[in-house]
Amino acid sequence: MSGIVNRHDFIIENTRLMPVPLVLEISLHIAHEAVPLWQKTEEELGEMGLPPPFWAFAWAGGQALARYILDNPETVCRKDVLDIASGSGLVGIAAMKAGAAHVMAADIDQFALQAVNINATVNKVDVAACGDDLLDAPPPDVDVIVVGDLFYEKSVATRLMNWLETATAQGIDVLIGDPGRSYLPRDRLVSCASYDVPVTRDLEDAEIKNSQVWRLA
Repeated sequence: MSGIVNRHDFIIENTRLMPVPLVLEISLHIAHEAVPLWQKTEEELGEMGLPPPFWAFAWAGGQALARYILDNPETVCRKDVLDIASGSGLVGIAAMKAGAAHVMAADIDQFALQAVNINATVNKVDVAACGDDLLDAPPPDVDVIVVGDLFYEKSVATRLMNWLETATAQGIDVLIGDPGRSYLPRDRLVSCASYDVPVTRDLEDAEIKNSQVWRLA
């Protein structure tokens, strides 16, 4: 299971192209269930303990952020946008549809990078995919950074927030979509919008997750 072509085929064969519930303007290759796909990925790669296939789902925070961007295109229109830990590419695709000048979708998962390419093509937009861990370097020269549903783990959230605060100090606008994850530092954020997002019980503890879009103050 090495090589971009095989990853492409794996994604096509193990997902279905479906409209995103809160963002019907966008369709993604989505898995029906998380655990079987996770296990199959490990079997195909011959590796155990891999991270979940985050790229195969439209997570609640990402849906909320994508909806907000499409409803408020001025947030990204004619701007350079970075979608950090992009997963499926949903938020980056929404930014391009809203008129962004350029979007880079960054994710350290090679399957996610291929999913971004596949989903961007399906939605007829051009999104650049980057596999570098951008948190290891200063924030790049962009106008907006978008973060969909990434505050689920303490170590990740701490590292990410320090990096994002550096970005805001550089004058970069930071938008975050989150459904109430444990490690979201709400005291440092300003609420922009709230959505009730349809999700799957396979991923969440409810069929509807109230999710908010925040701006880093």
